[in-house]
Amino acid sequence: MSRVVVAPDSFKGTIGADAAAVALADGWRAVRGDDAPLLRPMADGGEGTLDAFARAVAGSVRMPVRVTGPADTPLDAHWLLLPPTPDAPEGTGVVELAGTSGIEALGSPPRLSPLAAHTLGFGQAIAAALDHGVSRLVLGVGSSCSTDGGVGLLSALGARFLDSAGAPVPLGGRGLALIARVETDALVPLPPGGAAVLTDVTNPLLGPEGAAAVFGPQKGASPLQVAALEAGLRVLAYRLGGEPDAAGAGAAGGAGYGLLAWGATLQSGADAVARLIGLGEAMAGASVVVTGEGSFDGQSARGKVPGRVAAQARAAGVPVALVAGRIDPAADATGFAATLSLAELAGSPDAAMADAARWLRAAGEALARTFA
Repeated sequence: MSRVVVAPDSFKGTIGADAAAVALADGWRAVRGDDAPLLRPMADGGEGTLDAFARAVAGSVRMPVRVTGPADTPLDAHWLLLPPTPDAPEGTGVVELAGTSGIEALGSPPRLSPLAAHTLGFGQAIAAALDHGVSRLVLGVGSSCSTDGGVGLLSALGARFLDSAGAPVPLGGRGLALIARVETDALVPLPPGGAAVLTDVTNPLLGPEGAAAVFGPQKGASPLQVAALEAGLRVLAYRLGGEPDAAGAGAAGGAGYGLLAWGATLQSGADAVARLIGLGEAMAGASVVVTGEGSFDGQSARGKVPGRVAAQARAAGVPVALVAGRIDPAADATGFAATLSLAELAGSPDAAMADAARWLRAAGEALARTFA
């Protein structure tokens, strides 16, 4: 009997990490019934991060909150209260941008100008956790739909971003270039234990590797809109100061930068979740590790789940296999012992997305044969 660790991220827009792990394990057992796959669904700060904490921490409680979504409509969301610990005697609040200001709230395809989306709801959920009295915060900032430099979330926490007439600028990227003054006197302080920001990218705020240039097109921004967002972020950086060049400042459309300016610290989301769920311990003595995500591309090795899981598996001397909805031919997948694309298995990306569980089971079967 072989020990198989199944540690995928969510396949964004099609299937969550939990269900993906179950489907892969079901396929594996259909071929190798004596094996007992260990399911360790992963996340990296984006969609599914809060669920990963809820699954791993006994006594955690989901706290409902109504926020203003990225398109200015009310959104019923929640944050997670982790039980008290010696270093967080009033508990820890876990808040996920994906569930409060994320791209899923805009429908598919997104029905909003990339200049208009904002992070106000994320800030409102953070404020709710602070109002509850938590000792520290853990903030997941993946799955963003906005490029507002964190102006929305900081506004919810008490900061004011004003134009030349002293009026608040519009929310979203469209308001950034109008910022003439920033007032932070009423900005709420960090909780006693601080705020850890979980992110899957290391991009700075500005420039060719920054929030607008790299992630703007992924959110539907045209070249002209990317240029407008970049110009607006430069105005914000000039008015707010802080660390626009810091690794991860460009995360979530610059929300990483806004949180750094508040005083938060950034860390690898995938590493934090891996520690929480005991991924390293699960790998000890394993024969193979299976990981995956919806789209494996050039960003995947820069802090996202497959890259982090692969690095940890290689350090443990365990071969690792990759399953992805699609695999970019230009992406470096040389560190994987095997790779499988659901789009190729199913015949097309549309067919794979229409029944992701089915094709994940098929991928599990194929990998079980490969590693037999």
